[in-house]
Amino acid sequence: MKALCTSCLLVTVLMLSAVASADDRPDVLFIAVDDLNHWVGYTGRNEQSKTPNIDRLSAMGVSFTNAHCAAPACNPSRAALMSGMRPNSTACYTNGDLWTKFIPPGLTMNHIFKDAGYYVAAMGKLMHSSANGPARKSAWNEYPKLPVPSNGGADKYHAYFEPLPLDLKDEDLGDWHTVDFCIDQLNREHDQPLFLVCGLIKPHLPWAVPRKYYDMFPLDSVKLPPHIEGDLDDIPKAGVRMAKPDGDHARFLKTDRWRSAVQSYLATIAYVDMNLGRLLDGLKNSPRHDNTIVVLWGDHGWHLGEKQHWRKFALWEEATRAPLIWYAPGVTQPGTICDAPVDFMSIYPTLCELTGVATPDHVEGRSIKTLLANPEADWKGHALCTHGYKNHAVRTDRWRYIQYADGSEELYDHVHDPYEWKNLAGDEAHVATKQKLAALLPSVNVEPTKSE
Repeated sequence: MKALCTSCLLVTVLMLSAVASADDRPDVLFIAVDDLNHWVGYTGRNEQSKTPNIDRLSAMGVSFTNAHCAAPACNPSRAALMSGMRPNSTACYTNGDLWTKFIPPGLTMNHIFKDAGYYVAAMGKLMHSSANGPARKSAWNEYPKLPVPSNGGADKYHAYFEPLPLDLKDEDLGDWHTVDFCIDQLNREHDQPLFLVCGLIKPHLPWAVPRKYYDMFPLDSVKLPPHIEGDLDDIPKAGVRMAKPDGDHARFLKTDRWRSAVQSYLATIAYVDMNLGRLLDGLKNSPRHDNTIVVLWGDHGWHLGEKQHWRKFALWEEATRAPLIWYAPGVTQPGTICDAPVDFMSIYPTLCELTGVATPDHVEGRSIKTLLANPEADWKGHALCTHGYKNHAVRTDRWRYIQYADGSEELYDHVHDPYEWKNLAGDEAHVATKQKLAALLPSVNVEPTKSE
């Protein structure tokens, strides 16, 4: 009997230890930024951009210089990242494909973390059109609507084609209130670990922010992004159709608004950066500071006239590359840079590994915890981006290879051509390189369906 009681006591101690261990799991601050390309300090891609708080987060942990979205559009990019399944596996290819029709319930990251015992809360934009609350409320503990219109009442094209006609204040925009909500959550007492989503909507259109942010970038000092005449001359027809040079770019040239649009984008990034600073201050002053994993990602890139193209919706570097920054106490080292090619499908499994949450079988991405601990670790991975049915781009440490649905190709050598000005796909010297890269394309491409 005495031995039995001792065994019972041992079991009880082990159970209590397991609960304590679960309670000690790290919190997660999950920062999604809409339409933020790689014009941030640590990438060195644009010397005009002013991002002191993104740089501050970068100095805290590991920043990835060669990180790419799974799809260059808000809806499929976020659906893939949050579900762990690529567009070619789900057929969620475009912004018109309502993600809830393609992603079964129970598979998204927030749902998995909620089931694992995390308190899951969010505000702002995470999934497409989620600024006013989630599509699947049962997968969240808390996800309130924004208390103000996300864009402060601005029209979609304010500060895009014309100067901003509104006199906005910081708090007139939804992102201000999203950060307020997140700071409050960081200071609340929870009896569960916290998975907190901060869904920042800027720099998504409209580029309408308070005037003081435009004043940071005097128009006469604004520089256009690197570009060359005739950049589309060696691009296959499928790529030119994506670029739509007769659309936005033609209008900007006609109205002489190109420089003004760049100013507006820079101003909107500065507004986002200010809010990130408030959030980092809130984390630093909260009781959760020492045990919180922070991951910041932009959902895709953004063209500002490169290749005569604007917005995302293409498979070139400017459309697919975006910031990715990790701060993981006890794992990452301050101020480290990783140049390895990764895509955002890595975020789901990496967070699972860092927190001890079991990675679901359906998740297609690969954890990059090894790179968080050692940014120079041996890495054989690559980034894959999909835009529509059978249109893919593969990005390695050196190459970008694009293959369109009609079989046409593009190939760029980033060692000698970082702005992708010379398409090498037709060069016989690179046949073997193309074959190796083409072998990395997905073998399964689910045919698109109407989401109704």
